[in-house]
Amino acid sequence: MSLDSLVYLFREGMSAESTVESYAAVTLEQVHGALAFYLANQEEIDAYLAEGQRTAESQRGQSTQTNAELIAKLQRARHASQIPG
Repeated sequence: MSLDSLVYLFREGMSAESTVESYAAVTLEQVHGALAFYLANQEEIDAYLAEGQRTAESQRGQSTQTNAELIAKLQRARHASQIPG
């Protein structure tokens, strides 16, 4: 489990104990250690996560533009399959 994932769960209010219950791949000690590292380096990690979100949004926008014709075709096919006939 990545530090990013743990930070997002922490921000959503999930406790360390709940995280361990939900994700058997990590121990309570690992979660507490990762959260301690995050809290000690919060400014840098938050900036890193924000940059990752900006990059993902930019790539999503580029993909939407690049694949506009395919997306429109899929939407038409979905709509056609929903029309009772």
